[in-house]
Amino acid sequence: MTASAVERGRWLRRPSPGIAFMAIAAFMFSLMSLLVKLAGRRIPTMEIVLVRASINVVISVALIARAGLSPFGNRRGLLLMRGLLGSLALIGFFGAVVHLPLAEATMVHYTNPALTALLAAWLLGERVEGRVVGCVAASLAGVALIARPGSIFGGSAADIDPRWVGVGLVAAALSASAYVTVRKLRASDHTLVVVLYFPMVTVPIALPFALAGWVWPTPAEWLALAGVGVTTQIAQIALTMGLAREAAGRATAVGYLQVAFAALWGALFFAETPDAWSLAGAGLIFASLVLLARPRRAASPSPTLA
Repeated sequence: MTASAVERGRWLRRPSPGIAFMAIAAFMFSLMSLLVKLAGRRIPTMEIVLVRASINVVISVALIARAGLSPFGNRRGLLLMRGLLGSLALIGFFGAVVHLPLAEATMVHYTNPALTALLAAWLLGERVEGRVVGCVAASLAGVALIARPGSIFGGSAADIDPRWVGVGLVAAALSASAYVTVRKLRASDHTLVVVLYFPMVTVPIALPFALAGWVWPTPAEWLALAGVGVTTQIAQIALTMGLAREAAGRATAVGYLQVAFAALWGALFFAETPDAWSLAGAGLIFASLVLLARPRRAASPSPTLA
């Protein structure tokens, strides 16, 4: 058996752990989005953000106590920066969704993997592989086929406010910066501590806005909100573990998988049957994921190892 055949067999048996964690994060984030959509029929957005963050703080503190870790972390300034960047990115993305057509807001948001790869190359010295660039381009094309914004596929774009497009781009850049910060923290702080700082910073930011327009949830809405918190917690842990094990550009490109999952939930729960364009887009996203999951080719092995 040749070395290349051994390499192919190893890839089929064991994909990259970092990519696998990022795929789990994408799936859980898609469930979170489904629950947010269900709860958001009546509950204000900032209230959902506050409840989600509060649940995440409680779960994170319990997990940290169980693990016998210090909740304060080692690089507190960088941890607070991660929390602040993530919180502002979340608020900016929600603002873009409210003030822009959803397709355009989605397209703007999913520029963050490319921005992450560029920031990681600049700040962390990570090499931008040609395969990553190709996968990001193919995945972005898949997102475009699923979202099909009117500004690209035809239709009026008169209602698009360029100021909120700018807000969406800033939010994508903030999200990319948060991912790079998580990547930087992998050498100094435990995953659970990194996860804690995001909701811990989000709570005081969201609190005044949530209280100003508070709507008391029904029992079913409380259940959906609890689900938002739990799925977010799992997703954040998987995201942090994925970024600790994989280059930031490759890892965050897997986030495009979330769009394919969202199309599935739309068909199952909201009778939003995907058409041929959406299926083609999902196919591009899954193909990109398969290529990203393949481990980097190592240096040529010696005859003995082969």
